[in-house]
Amino acid sequence: MIAHDDPTEPRGMGAMIAAHPGEAKFLRRYDASRYEKPSFTVDLVIFTVRDEHLHVLLVKRAEHPFKGCWALPGGFLDLRRDASVDACAARKLVEEAGVRAPYLEQLRTYGSRDRDPRGWTATTVYFALMASKSVRLRGNQAEACWVGVRGDRVDFELGFDHARILADAVERLRSKLEYTHIAVHLLPEEFTLPELQRTYEIILQQPLDKSSFRRRVVQADMLEELTGKQRDGFGRPAQLYRFRDYDRRTFFPRSISRHAR
Repeated sequence: MIAHDDPTEPRGMGAMIAAHPGEAKFLRRYDASRYEKPSFTVDLVIFTVRDEHLHVLLVKRAEHPFKGCWALPGGFLDLRRDASVDACAARKLVEEAGVRAPYLEQLRTYGSRDRDPRGWTATTVYFALMASKSVRLRGNQAEACWVGVRGDRVDFELGFDHARILADAVERLRSKLEYTHIAVHLLPEEFTLPELQRTYEIILQQPLDKSSFRRRVVQADMLEELTGKQRDGFGRPAQLYRFRDYDRRTFFPRSISRHAR
């Protein structure tokens, strides 16, 4: 699922041209080479939770610029293969992580003449959420790995402006967790309420009141109890749940962190 903050759909190009007959004549004579074009890429901030910490997928660059440096996965838009920027993001996600993300959201576009030493470039960044066990890293495992996020960064420098991009993505993720269900995409299909709460606590970096958290989840009507299925652990077995509808946007009535301990 690719999430969009603006649900409206623009008019199709064909309909617009048909409404203005002079447009077709103009386009036949138009010389696109009159204007310089920046290079355009898509970058991905792929998040998961592993070993009680938020992690991001990084790749070690095999070519210049920033050869040998760690960076976010991504690549250039392919005019023949990619019908849209969203399609490019979905393709790069499969190439890098071997999966189609259950949650993929456009973060923002970054562009300047100095963000890439090769020249003026623009990149549209997406962040993805997925359960770590669903990911099968492609290619050389030594060149792509999960790295723990501390605060809003990793413990070493990243190529290009990717440190800034990562910080922006972490901020967006935490902001959205305050009022939406999207943390379920970081869990396996079946999970317990303590596992869901712990996922929120890991990303928000604070403990949450158990009764208040569960009340918000119940009010949101977002989970389906799996009758007769429990997970053994410390103490009494925990009831298993699954998310009711992954295509439905679920909002909490109040901010989750207002119920921190």
